[in-house]
Amino acid sequence: MHQYLDLCRRIVEKGEWIANERTGKRCLTVINADLEYAVGANEFPIITTRKSYWKAAIAELLGYLRGYDNAADFRALGTKSWDANANDNPAWLANPVRKGADDMGRVYGVQGRAWARPSGEPLDQLRRIVDDLSRGIDDRGEILTFYNPGEFELGCLRPCMHTHTFSLMAGKLYLTSYQRSCDVPLGLNFNQIQVFALLALMAQITGHEAGTAYHKIVNAHIYEDQLELMRDVQLKREPYPAPTLHINPEIKSLEDIETWVTMDDFSVEGYQHHDPIAYPFSV
Repeated sequence: MHQYLDLCRRIVEKGEWIANERTGKRCLTVINADLEYAVGANEFPIITTRKSYWKAAIAELLGYLRGYDNAADFRALGTKSWDANANDNPAWLANPVRKGADDMGRVYGVQGRAWARPSGEPLDQLRRIVDDLSRGIDDRGEILTFYNPGEFELGCLRPCMHTHTFSLMAGKLYLTSYQRSCDVPLGLNFNQIQVFALLALMAQITGHEAGTAYHKIVNAHIYEDQLELMRDVQLKREPYPAPTLHINPEIKSLEDIETWVTMDDFSVEGYQHHDPIAYPFSV
């Protein structure tokens, strides 16, 4: 929680204005931010200075792990986070490869579960990593990446959180996640929750103790129409103590995640928070 607020203050106090061509808005921006989450100690990094919709964040993560490419599938899991990018992005709506309403194209989980080899055959990156880690193998290349420059035009959005590297050391599983761009008021806590939950889930299904998750952000920004709410409302609130995340211990394999896991298998205990803040969203 304090890492989040410290980054917000850093952007407000030291950020520089950069024009964003995609949205037509300016962003107050800093370069390079490093955050850490003690997943093994279950220090759930959810913000308390406004209400955080943690269920939607984990639902989106489940959709990625399943390789979904349609906003309707994400809605069925419990999140509308892809509705706007799939259906309201003018560039994507005009793209001839778009298959129709709710189609997202080859983004995020599609790349993670069905990366296209030169032969056209799909490569399941996540399956290989789970198999390796389950056997105690870490070849220093247990990397899940959604960033495929050769297929950017085949999806509605380039991935922001683009690469996850898993590391085994002394019986513990660690995660380093890389993010090229971060809308801090709206997106960052979504991303924090997903990094935390990804390590917790991967440790659970591969039979390892969870260590620390390291979250590296290149471009962290606050849009100009979000600044007043961040500076004059959220940063003036006092945070509450961190809650804990509970994951159903019966989730024991990637197949479980692919088939029967729902948001009923996750709960947060002791979450106190301030009122929601309606930050504008930029498509």
